[in-house]
Amino acid sequence: MTWTTIVIIVAGILVKFISSPPSALVSWFLSKFAIHPKLNSNEVTITYSGKTLETEEKTRFIDHFNEAVFLERNHIYPGDEEKFLYPETSLMPFVIHVKRKKKDMTFFVYCEDESIFVVKQKKKKVISYSLRSDKLHSFNVPNM
Repeated sequence: MTWTTIVIIVAGILVKFISSPPSALVSWFLSKFAIHPKLNSNEVTITYSGKTLETEEKTRFIDHFNEAVFLERNHIYPGDEEKFLYPETSLMPFVIHVKRKKKDMTFFVYCEDESIFVVKQKKKKVISYSLRSDKLHSFNVPNM
């Protein structure tokens, strides 16, 4: 009789947990699949025109990047990855290299007139999307 009650209570807790998990668990799970992830300045190195950004500029750039608004994902057809990674443009990209534990990601951030064009490379997978941020448009590197 007591075992039946304990099993029913445990099953009820499991059903309740599965049907409405805590918001911290949901946000952690969804962040694993986010196209535009929030970056931490301690895990990041940023280069622009072959020179590495220093701590203050790097922190400011990452804050602006995290605050940027995701607009849309650009579809990449198989075989066109190289065109997105190395486009024929005169714009110099900010290259963000992220190292989290065993995972490496590289972001190429192109600041155009209307929006910010981002290409994310994770292993062999390439994702392209657009952002909107006035702060990133006006971002300038003082030492360059």
